[in-house]
Amino acid sequence: MSFNVLVLCTGNSARSILGEMLFNHLGKGRVRAWSAGSKPGGVVNPVAIETLQGHGVPCEGARSKSWDEFAANAVSPAPTSAQAQPVFDFIFTVCGNAAQETCPVWPGHPATAHWGIPDPAHVEPIEARRAAFEEAYQSLKKRIEAFLALPLETMSPEESALAARRIHTGS
Repeated sequence: MSFNVLVLCTGNSARSILGEMLFNHLGKGRVRAWSAGSKPGGVVNPVAIETLQGHGVPCEGARSKSWDEFAANAVSPAPTSAQAQPVFDFIFTVCGNAAQETCPVWPGHPATAHWGIPDPAHVEPIEARRAAFEEAYQSLKKRIEAFLALPLETMSPEESALAARRIHTGS
C-alpha cells in the first residue's frame, strides 16, 4: 500500500519543495508526495535544490506550482484516468505562523496537519540563508521520519492526523 501526500505552503519554492522531496526520498515507494502553493512564485529557490542535493536527496522534477492543479480532489476523487490527479491521504501545511503567513487551507480532507517551519527563502546574507535552509531541512526530515515510522496502514485518518500534529508539537 502506498500513500499520497501533499505538502502545501504559500509560495511553493522552499519548505514545501523540501517536504515533497524528503517524503519521496524517505518514503521509499511507501509514500508518493507532491507540493503546491496557494500563491506560487513559479520558481524553486536554488538554495532548496542545493540543500537537497547536499544531502543526496533526488530533486528531479521539482517545480513551483499552484495548488489549483490538485484542488479538484479536495472534496471528492476525480474519475480514474491516465491523466487523473492523485487523491491525497495526507496533507501537510508547512508555513510558519510566527511570520504571520497565511497558510493555505485544504477543505474537505480529514487527514491534515500543520508543521510550521520558519521561511528560509528571504534570509540574508546568503550564508545565513543556507543555514536557515539547513535548519528547515533538518526539521522536516525529523518530522517526516517520525511520521513514516507510524503504522499508517492500520491507522484511521483521524489517528494519523493526530499523530502528525503530535510529531510537530513534540507531545
